[in-house]
Amino acid sequence: MIRPLSAARRESRRERTWRSLPALPRLLILTQFAFNVGFFAVLPFLAEHLGGTVGLAGWLVGLVLGLRTFSQQGLFVVGGALVDRFGVRPVVLTGCALRIAGFAWLGYAQAVGAVVGAVLLIGFAAALFSPAVESEIARQAVCWEEAGGGSRTSVLALFTVASQAGAFVGPLLGALLLAVDFRTACLAGAGVFVVVLAGHFWLLPQHIPGRARTRLGGGVRPMLRNRRFLAVCGAYGAYLLAYNQLYLALPEEVERAAGSQAPLAWLFALSSLLVVLTQLPVTRWAADRLDLRRSMAVGLLVISAGFAVVAAARPAGWTGTGGLVPAAGFVVLLTLGQMLVAPAARAWVPDLAEDGRLGLYTGAMSSISGLVVLVGSAATGSLLDSGLPAAVPWLVLAAVPVVSLVLLPRRDAGRSSSLWAAPPAGTAHKSSGNYCGGVAYTMRP
Repeated sequence: MIRPLSAARRESRRERTWRSLPALPRLLILTQFAFNVGFFAVLPFLAEHLGGTVGLAGWLVGLVLGLRTFSQQGLFVVGGALVDRFGVRPVVLTGCALRIAGFAWLGYAQAVGAVVGAVLLIGFAAALFSPAVESEIARQAVCWEEAGGGSRTSVLALFTVASQAGAFVGPLLGALLLAVDFRTACLAGAGVFVVVLAGHFWLLPQHIPGRARTRLGGGVRPMLRNRRFLAVCGAYGAYLLAYNQLYLALPEEVERAAGSQAPLAWLFALSSLLVVLTQLPVTRWAADRLDLRRSMAVGLLVISAGFAVVAAARPAGWTGTGGLVPAAGFVVLLTLGQMLVAPAARAWVPDLAEDGRLGLYTGAMSSISGLVVLVGSAATGSLLDSGLPAAVPWLVLAAVPVVSLVLLPRRDAGRSSSLWAAPPAGTAHKSSGNYCGGVAYTMRP
């Protein structure tokens, strides 16, 4: 049985999570914020630039955007393997340098070949940078938990908040810069990564205690036989497929209800602000009541409820402001589900990864779930265009997160009753020796 923490203890944990984190996890959290500011200052406006200023055909714009996604999400597993082999610092610095070059190139690119080259470079830079940062923040979160600092998900929740805050600020910055031109936005994005590169060059340690380097070969085959890990990837992929409906099913619903897609910007802002304002309280609530499996399960059910809200309202055919209420309910429930699923999935990976392969497993989860989204999005697009009754596509989408619940593996025997909660002092399990290397994790006062 999981006993609720006292109010005083919850308050103490709340105050000390950020304030007492050591320098490295703080750097990684701020890095994620800066990364998304630079990224989203440019990418939301890329399609319009390619179709308008550059004059590419619509199918070619779609191809370029798809290549960017593939070169990023699909190659996360490669970036993760390189992190395990060469360490965090060289991979992060290389990723920053490539992102600077890619944004600068994109700002001046006019020919199709140049645009494709710049976009591929931008995507591959993220495939290096993101697995390095995400795997190390997960490892640092485990070390934080081992040192008695609190739940590992508290650290990962801060990481999620920083990510969403950057995704909120970036487009606002980009919109201001576009008043000049797209090239200015690209160069500003490159400038953000110049700052990130300089900060990591000076602040990121050459060697991080507890992070051993492993050879490149030999890790993929055991990973593909790790059924528990693949099951978590499948469930996480179902969540990402649902989240991707913000860009596929939701615009169609908003267009139907409002006659245009103008309200989408407000709904996207609502999603980002919800994460920034409520991620930490939601994480603390879950930490007191749920283990990682149950957190993912509850999150998937909440996401399913969001689709069900729209499915229930579609037969009424509401339009105007009232017609947007189900869409807003969908966004709220989808975002709440995300806040439960995403930190739990990231926190679970260190318990499932092979020793010395945390980068590979972190990258593989993104690549595998990205493949699920790729296949699922094609099926969803066909479903939305099938001419079935209006509620049917949304009911099918509501069923996907529910069906994915059967994929979630049971907890290992001998685990703590709550994987969210820090284990008792002196308790040794897999993460303490292999991830922290027996090095004392000093907390700031």
